[in-house]
Amino acid sequence: MESKYKHLYNQLQAQIEKREYKAGDKLPSEGDLMELYGASRDTVRKALDLLVQDGFIRKAKGKPAVVLDKNKFNFPVSEIASFKEIYRFSDSKPKTYVENLEIVKNDPKLMEALQIGPEDEAFVLERVREIEGEKIIIDKDYFSRKVVDNLPLRAAQDSVYEYLEQEVGLKIGFAMKEITVQMAGDEDRRLLDIKNYDMIVVVKSYTYLEDSTLFQFTESRHRPDKFKFVDFARRKL
Repeated sequence: MESKYKHLYNQLQAQIEKREYKAGDKLPSEGDLMELYGASRDTVRKALDLLVQDGFIRKAKGKPAVVLDKNKFNFPVSEIASFKEIYRFSDSKPKTYVENLEIVKNDPKLMEALQIGPEDEAFVLERVREIEGEKIIIDKDYFSRKVVDNLPLRAAQDSVYEYLEQEVGLKIGFAMKEITVQMAGDEDRRLLDIKNYDMIVVVKSYTYLEDSTLFQFTESRHRPDKFKFVDFARRKL
């Protein structure tokens, strides 16, 4: 069951992401938040502290919390979320451009990544993501046709996960992720508005169904100035 302070945190975070509270706005005082949400002072303080940790607000003793200007986009490391889900509250109306959608087989890289044989086919889907008028992500997705038999263009243009879960009925379970920083290549410079950056943040993901079947390998390439990779960690004693 979700804790009371985390529930309040999620409510306030959603309001900030929907721009109900804009950068520079003051949040209600602790007392007002207690009254608005029927919460204890301890719950309110824990929720505000978590918003501070995640970079949504700043606090000063005796003053209302102020919403910060988040010019970087949170990219959740410990969650499995589609591009559409991550930016569902964004005012910038992100765009997706499908660069390639094809079926391949006998590709050594995919055989190793998806643990398939030379006769097994896989979908290759390459997309460029544009946010606030700048192309800043290349997503390369590879799906085993043992699991994903069909991948229509409309799904590639909208949300593959929504298609797989709601129309195909797959149960997506978990993912293993690896984050590295690499020199930008010719493809990065051709497809992205890379400006003067010579490095790219690369996130590789191996995604499994609930029954532990590996069905997807993703290489997501990000312009480094626009993204903050976030996770929640707890010390174990």
